Amino acid sequence: MLMRTDPFRELDRFAQQVLGAASPGTWSKPATMPMDAYRAGGEFVVSFDLPGVDPDAIEVDIERNVLTVKAERRPLPGGDDVQMQVSERPLGVFSRQLFLGDTLDTDHIAAGYEAGVLTLRIPVAEKAKPRRIAITGANRDRKEIQA
Repeated sequence: MLMRTDPFRELDRFAQQVLGAASPGTWSKPATMPMDAYRAGGEFVVSFDLPGVDPDAIEVDIERNVLTVKAERRPLPGGDDVQMQVSERPLGVFSRQLFLGDTLDTDHIAAGYEAGVLTLRIPVAEKAKPRRIAITGANRDRKEIQA
């Protein structure tokens, strides 16, 4: 269903958490976004954590079974009279690419955004769903031919 291709992305994320590197993601080097992926019945569901991101700042694209999600968390509007006391929420660009298998129907992806979570629902293709194969016996076919 889903292939992970960047083994160092998780290592980068871990290093950022441990070392406290708070460098914002940029369009050329976006930060990662946490996600969950699972199959529920006849669909594949992927949820991305994007708290504080405006829905208009989220892009979802698919090309040749490569799903790309990009989002940008912009700084709060401020002025000369604003003095930041604590700034722990990461700002900048976040991105994630998923390589989807041929068993998913990428023409019918549904996207929803609620409570800071982007959820994509991708139907499993009909050709990938389990189905029963009828078995005919060799003797049965011979009898029908002879009669």
